[in-house]
Amino acid sequence: MFLFLFQGGIGGLGGALVPMLLIFGVFYLLLIRPQQKKQRQLQATIAELKAGDKVVTTGGVIGVITAVRDTSFLIRSADKSILEIARSAVAGVDSEEKK
Repeated sequence: MFLFLFQGGIGGLGGALVPMLLIFGVFYLLLIRPQQKKQRQLQATIAELKAGDKVVTTGGVIGVITAVRDTSFLIRSADKSILEIARSAVAGVDSEEKK
């Protein structure tokens, strides 16, 4: 019966299924899995943020965290401007060192 799937006729379905599964497997390994790993790492980083950390938001605003709340952060982006941003708006930690 198994040989029937890879021979002509209805078996064309089995022959076309194998390459599709291989393509999906490669797609998963090269694109989906690394993105999930990066997202988990970002969530762990956001959970560890504290006052004084320098962050970059998804909108490109760079600021220093002044207060941590349950669902948001208060950041200082300029001398006197304080912004409240959602935790999900943090794109990463700015690790640029001042020289």
